[in-house]
Amino acid sequence: MSGTTIPAKVERLEVRYGGMRAVADVSFEVRPGAVHALLGRNGAGKSSLIRCLLGQRRPDGGRALLFGEDAWTSRTRLMQRVGVVPEEPDAPPESTVSRLVSFCARLYRSWDGPGVEERLRRFAVPREVPFGRLSKGQKGQVMLALALGHRPELLVLDDPTLGLDVVARKVLYEELVGELADRGTTVFLTTHDLAGIEGIADRVAIVRDGELVLDEELEALKGRFRRLRFAAREQEPRLDALGAVAVSRSGWGVDAVVSRWDDGAAGRWCQGGGAVAEPVVEAMSLEEIFTAMVGGETGGAQ
Repeated sequence: MSGTTIPAKVERLEVRYGGMRAVADVSFEVRPGAVHALLGRNGAGKSSLIRCLLGQRRPDGGRALLFGEDAWTSRTRLMQRVGVVPEEPDAPPESTVSRLVSFCARLYRSWDGPGVEERLRRFAVPREVPFGRLSKGQKGQVMLALALGHRPELLVLDDPTLGLDVVARKVLYEELVGELADRGTTVFLTTHDLAGIEGIADRVAIVRDGELVLDEELEALKGRFRRLRFAAREQEPRLDALGAVAVSRSGWGVDAVVSRWDDGAAGRWCQGGGAVAEPVVEAMSLEEIFTAMVGGETGGAQ
């Protein structure tokens, strides 16, 4: 049954801090076997949403579900099926890696001791060094090894590459890809590393000021966003039909980001009134799309 149940889902979720809404009426689901990335600027509501989904905070409205059950009321049992890598590695600083592994092994019924040992070996993490003396990258690798130690069906990562160098980020993403290939683990993560996640994400959700502005397959998202550049002219072509997201004008011309690009619409637009004979059309990266979507948000509580 767990193979067909939606691993994670939020329904009309709301989170408030006093009179301020940090998350406002957000709904989406994380499908089995997917890598689903939740993006947003600092203060957009990502951390509040994660805390609700992990049963660490009771929503002020709506529901957060894990495997079809309420995350708040059934947290203890459900977390046996979930692995978590927090934004800030959190473990007793005086404990060695060996002691941390022994402690976690007693918490889970299905602990994969050989798998944990193999990951730590690949990561080249010293086993008898206190956790507090490890580098930021090594701490993150230990947390990932422990999070995967009980073979979770869902892996939740809260900005796992924050503060890591290029090599550590590469190792982390390679481990995620390997985990997906070996067992089809579902991954839900928040991240600011848009270039890194673009290579492995199946689906992307973006929150802005606590509201969900899109939730879409990554390839479809990249297929409909384009940057257009064309020379200024007396009769400027209308961009409404193309779903203009951002438009800037200068003396030389117009630079626009549109969200409803396709070959048919493009042809009709170029041939319409105030037509542009040869606009420069550029595909956009995930980072460029994200910047266009949230560049003007004000930010608030996380």
